Amino acid sequence: MVTNSEELQAAALAYHRLPRPGKLEIQAIKPLANQLDLALAYTPGVAAACNAIAADPTQAASLTIRGNLVAVVTNGTAVLGLGNIGPLASKPVMEGKAVLFKKFADIDVFDIEIAADTVERVVETVAALEPTFGGINLEDIKGPECFEIEAQLKDRMKIPVFHDDQHGTAIIVGAAVKNALQLTGKKLDEVKIVAAGAGAAALACLNLLVSLGAQRKNIWVCDLEGLVYEGREKLMDRWKAIYAQPTDKRVLAEVIGGADIFLGLSGPKVLTPEMVALMAERPLVMALANPTPEIMPDEVRKIRPDALICTGRSDFPNQVNNVLCFPYIFRGALDVGATAINEEMKHAAVDAIARLARDPPQEAVTIGFDRDEELGFGPGSLIPSPFDPRLILRIAPAVAKAAMDSGVATRPIADFDEYSAQLERFAFRSGLVMKPLFTKAKAQPVRVIYAEGEDERVLHATQTILEEKLARPILVGRPAVVAARIKRYGLSIRAGEDFDLINPEDDPRYRSYVQSYIDVAGRYGVNPETARTMVRTNATVIAALAVARGEADAMICGVDGRYMSHLRHVREIIGSLPGITDFAALSLMITSKGAIFIADTQVRPNPSAEELAEIAALAAIHVQRFNMKPRIAFVSHSDFGSYDTESSRKMRRATAILAENHPEIEADGEMHGDTALSEAARKFILPHSRLEGQANVLIMPNLDTANVAYQMIKVLADALPVGPILIGPARPAHILTPSVTARGILNMTAVAAVEAQERAGRQQPTLFA
Repeated sequence: MVTNSEELQAAALAYHRLPRPGKLEIQAIKPLANQLDLALAYTPGVAAACNAIAADPTQAASLTIRGNLVAVVTNGTAVLGLGNIGPLASKPVMEGKAVLFKKFADIDVFDIEIAADTVERVVETVAALEPTFGGINLEDIKGPECFEIEAQLKDRMKIPVFHDDQHGTAIIVGAAVKNALQLTGKKLDEVKIVAAGAGAAALACLNLLVSLGAQRKNIWVCDLEGLVYEGREKLMDRWKAIYAQPTDKRVLAEVIGGADIFLGLSGPKVLTPEMVALMAERPLVMALANPTPEIMPDEVRKIRPDALICTGRSDFPNQVNNVLCFPYIFRGALDVGATAINEEMKHAAVDAIARLARDPPQEAVTIGFDRDEELGFGPGSLIPSPFDPRLILRIAPAVAKAAMDSGVATRPIADFDEYSAQLERFAFRSGLVMKPLFTKAKAQPVRVIYAEGEDERVLHATQTILEEKLARPILVGRPAVVAARIKRYGLSIRAGEDFDLINPEDDPRYRSYVQSYIDVAGRYGVNPETARTMVRTNATVIAALAVARGEADAMICGVDGRYMSHLRHVREIIGSLPGITDFAALSLMITSKGAIFIADTQVRPNPSAEELAEIAALAAIHVQRFNMKPRIAFVSHSDFGSYDTESSRKMRRATAILAENHPEIEADGEMHGDTALSEAARKFILPHSRLEGQANVLIMPNLDTANVAYQMIKVLADALPVGPILIGPARPAHILTPSVTARGILNMTAVAAVEAQERAGRQQPTLFA
């Protein structure tokens, strides 16, 4: 991905500036609609909460936000990739950290940027915040001061203090090392470790490895001045001196020989291929400098195909990413009211992450860039995906239990089964909904053809698709027009090199396309003259023919024109899956409260009960590609028999048909929309409903209700739409709407690509679970 382009910088500024500045807001969670609400929220009612906390300080956790509130604190002296830019300039980074806490673990955050350059001032400032917060996450504070700041704060404060730059990285490294040694059959207390870099993260990694069993005598550390050795005076401090070796060797090249593990937290090109050649059998190379690692993975593989490799980048397997752990460590610590995050809790996190990587991967979050690596634990999957929804279910309970066992928990959990069940509500909402499909799409890129290849949104999407390595794009468009618009929009993609182009005015396959069109659509009223005209003028026809002929694996159209016109061509040329009554459209709405799929929003005006059951079954397959368990509600104006009308009977019948044909799918109906989205309301009306939790698939009785619900949710809930996803074509074909954005096209590319992978057998088809 181009990280310094003017376009990206402009987009980033617009992202932060519009429609409101920043990435965060404060939102009330209690009603304030009348005089009684005001009396309860503020004076005089608030005095009751104040008095309760004054009498028993532990009540603050149940009466205020404190038990779920973390401070992300920095002085801006060591911002990743930017250096000492100061506290004000670091604020966007801290807001981003706050977003990650909220998205991944539902933890509320105040970002606090402090103008404090000395250890003493930072400590005094942060320590004074203890009454406000349940935990402190230190961020981007330069070393070696960060070590002293954290140590003093941990001594003074009775809440968790965690420097993520140090310990977050160390925990992921610890898990990767643990799994690598299991694969290679080596022992931690015997391996030779050579580190490049002696900053906060590097030393924290080494300290954690020592606490896990590594021997200091086997650890060799290099920094800007070369090897850390006994007697060295320049650029030394008491934390680094722990790893000083009694030796006359002075540089990395002299100590790398026979190393089992290389730990790089330094800079680009520090480790050479010649050095890698000197390492021990089946070495672990952790080149974690970002954005350019100490050595690129392909260079390592070329000289040492037996090596195991980790980087800090998302475009290679085994990414060491702090987001794998810090939200869930704090989640577990906060939930038991921990007074600290200690070594036992960090060890528990290491073990939980390592174990998860060894478990069979979930289909939608498989890590890997070739088929072998996708199949499960191995050299290409030492670390779980940051978007594995099981992370919170494994790490938070492990950390909470370790806090209890080590005596730092003030609110022990009585029932861990119940606690784990509560955490499940975060598992899918916490991840970015589209990420599982992006991961799979990148693993085995397919050919996706875009009918409106001249459209600005398609071209912008194509740029990102190529940067993300999401698919091999094929565009339908006139070369001169496409080239001119690429230049106009400042894009760097080139036809023939980055993407393929079908020129409707002059393609050598024109005659064969015409004949193919006559063959498939001749009985739909398409005569030879019509076929010749359409293949020259209709981009959707061209794209559909490319898919039907096997020259593309999936198609996307609908950016311009009427939905039903595009659908007619898809129906004529591509056709439907065997046994399918007709197509249908499934629209995904990504809201602040989770993802909701609605069907049928585009195609069938008034489907029968049998058709609704068919739509629900096919929708379930698409939903599982998002790594979600489909929970289907047949929505009606009737709530479990409260009305007896033709429509309510249809929805009741559809529910019964789906239950008979697919008992493995969790579904129920007929029910109101609020009953579908509220388990409490549903249990009050029908305690033994077959549907558990919140429904995530709403099957509507007709096209009007589905489309109206879709449009209203999009506006009122400020929801991000994805789709519509076309259900039922014989080959992947999706028809978007003219309001789609470039990002929407990108999202649907991932949807289409994963569907195409399954059709081609490159991915296991999703089955009901």
